[in-house]
Amino acid sequence: MPQRATVEWNGEEIKKKVRAAAIQGITLAAEHLLGESRTLVPLEEGTLERSGTVVVDETNLRATVTYDTPYAVRQHEELNYRHAPGRQAKYLETPMATERDTMQAIIAAQIRRALR
Repeated sequence: MPQRATVEWNGEEIKKKVRAAAIQGITLAAEHLLGESRTLVPLEEGTLERSGTVVVDETNLRATVTYDTPYAVRQHEELNYRHAPGRQAKYLETPMATERDTMQAIIAAQIRRALR
């Protein structure tokens, strides 16, 4: 006797859920990076630290972490500046490298949750 199986494909629904989860994951990962970089950013009055923001481009699935003061780039790049203990130049570049695996895990976790 022949057997039958019916399969219902919900591809479009799954794509939407995965995309939404990816956006959420990218946002959380960028916020994690911002938080980590704030612990390293040179600190005098806190203006530079407070200027840090996350912008998410949902269309291209990208996030940008920026610091927006006239001296942010100079503080980031100038290796000869003296900073308070625990503060440093490369305050964004360093956690981008050290937190890469954590950020990838954050994104992956959001996508896994969407597929449950």
